[in-house]
Amino acid sequence: MTTIQVGCDLTYSVTTPTSFLFNVAAARTRHQIISWETLQLNPNIQYEASSLGTEDIQVYRLTVEPCVLQLQYRANVDLLPEIYDTSGIMETGYSQLPNEVLPYLNPSRYCESDRLTHFASRMFGNAAPGFSRVTAICDWINNNLDYQAGSTGESTSACDVLIERVGVCRDYAHLAITLCRALCIPARYVSGYALYLQPPDFHGFFEAYLGTRWYLFDSTRMAPVEGFVRIGTGRDAADASFATIIGEATLTYLAVWAEQTSPYQITDQPPPGSAVSTTN
Repeated sequence: MTTIQVGCDLTYSVTTPTSFLFNVAAARTRHQIISWETLQLNPNIQYEASSLGTEDIQVYRLTVEPCVLQLQYRANVDLLPEIYDTSGIMETGYSQLPNEVLPYLNPSRYCESDRLTHFASRMFGNAAPGFSRVTAICDWINNNLDYQAGSTGESTSACDVLIERVGVCRDYAHLAITLCRALCIPARYVSGYALYLQPPDFHGFFEAYLGTRWYLFDSTRMAPVEGFVRIGTGRDAADASFATIIGEATLTYLAVWAEQTSPYQITDQPPPGSAVSTTN
């Protein structure tokens, strides 16, 4: 077990009555124990804390009049990831997949897997099935895309990224998810906090369903997967955005961090041949 302190500071200039849905709280699962948590708003207005969607994403809802809105979130999270040997992790045939996993095979807003079936089959159809194939997809993306802040926008999809060969963490995740789904491997987007991420920010990575559970992957290779603190899970980033805004508001300040506070140190990726799972 390792303890990670996570947090974020957000400041918005709000010019009209505006509703916010913030998705910044660390998820509560048996692999993520929240020992302490606080949310502060300035001005000090009422908000609703609730869960959203089939994955029970923890969100904060509020509506404000024109103002400068500041949000501060802090939490201490005890991480208890499960580590497995990758050699026995195989793909699951469609007929054996649990019903709740099937939606993560379908195309979604940013992951047009139906458009990349031929490409995925040609590039990865002969790769060893299972954990090795998903790793091969991540390797190819890492080797063939350039990570460039500000290079893509809210409308950028996996197909756009494949053509342009440039993107940020969410784009790397979207392309990997799309290629997995095109090969009948369920995959889903995960947003979170990440140890050692530079520059610090909210991070986008993904999970692939292999065997009987979900495993974490990150094709950016910018942070150790053992140090990911899950926030939200969904079909793609549209389901796990850190803020949804209905109205007129401009983000003027953003600070995000994740720092280790326990003696056990996460210093790098898990040893070769290891897979990380943090799902219930």
